[in-house]
Amino acid sequence: MAAYLIEWLSLIGRWVHLITGIAWIGASFYFVWLDNHLLAPANKSATDAGVSGELWAVHGGGFYHSQKYRVAPGALPGTLHWFYWEAYSTWLSGFFLLCLMYYGQAEIYLIDARVLALSKPAAILIGLAFLAGSWFIYDALCRSPLGRDDRKLGAVLALLLAIQAYALCQIFSGRGAFIQFGAALGTIMVANVFFVIIPGQRELVRAKQENREPDPIHGLRGKQRSVHNTYFTLPVLFTMISTHYAMTYGAKHNWLVLVGMCLAGALIRAWFVARHKAHERGGRTPAWPAVWGALSVIIVAISQVPARSSHVTVTPEDFARVESILRARCTPCHSAAPTQPGFLAPPKGIEFDTPQHIIDNVLRIQPPLATHTMPPGNLTGMTEEERELVLSWIDHGAHR
Repeated sequence: MAAYLIEWLSLIGRWVHLITGIAWIGASFYFVWLDNHLLAPANKSATDAGVSGELWAVHGGGFYHSQKYRVAPGALPGTLHWFYWEAYSTWLSGFFLLCLMYYGQAEIYLIDARVLALSKPAAILIGLAFLAGSWFIYDALCRSPLGRDDRKLGAVLALLLAIQAYALCQIFSGRGAFIQFGAALGTIMVANVFFVIIPGQRELVRAKQENREPDPIHGLRGKQRSVHNTYFTLPVLFTMISTHYAMTYGAKHNWLVLVGMCLAGALIRAWFVARHKAHERGGRTPAWPAVWGALSVIIVAISQVPARSSHVTVTPEDFARVESILRARCTPCHSAAPTQPGFLAPPKGIEFDTPQHIIDNVLRIQPPLATHTMPPGNLTGMTEEERELVLSWIDHGAHR
């Protein structure tokens, strides 16, 4: 019954997380696009009123006219729309899933004794410390003198994030490390909204209501954090989908995969941001961010090709041995009725209950076995000899 409840909570949590994430990312990407497409006001009256840029657009059968003020309008409108619940809801649903799956079932998804033998409470505390610590260090750097130079700040942040990726991969299972890294970035993003962007906007509104001159520093800080958030977005999305691809988090040097793919995401996003401003360069957009982003993906893919040389030889008659290994080490989870606690149904629908099931899933068996990501945390105690035998059987044609 507990496994059934967890499955439903996971489904609902993921659904909410996906919906709210789309709403947050959509709004964020739109406003970055909007900000980068603003042109100088066509009318002098708009400039005199404090408008720094404007944009005309057509969508959904109508025309839109957007204007951005240098600081604030002369008088506040009666209705002012805010954008923050999308961010808060995304983080809350994501943290719920993190607690449900990776902290609540840390022995399955977060802890890998081959990486580091941790108790469940220790793993959870370390994970929470990374979430909080990432924000405090990041925020301190942004508020320091270094924060006045975006290029130097970006370089330092990239270095620290690479160090964090390495550290997480030396502490947790590959899958857990990737999710923890994404959760840390996501925490920074929503904390930017909660502690910097929204408070700054509220201060601008309050100044206008109290007939004070708004301090433009709040807008500048909010802009800096918004820019950081847009470059963090694609790396976070990569970590979310990485759990479906064992060759990423299960690679021998998985931290390099994490760094390389996140770098690719940031570079590709940088290209899109540069493309927004193509009108300032006569319609031209430098290709190097997209090229380097694509090369990062290619280099990661090539460098992590599994290099396995097995000295185990098998024959068609050895299928019985393979079947017995899979039944002992894999069917506790991968069966029509899993016996492993925490599993209500076979992961990804893969079953090894019958010889035909095994043959049908050969191509899906190989990657997680070769990358040591299955069994998760080696819960069922598969030996290296058993792993090599199954992989050699697959290499030799998977005869039955």
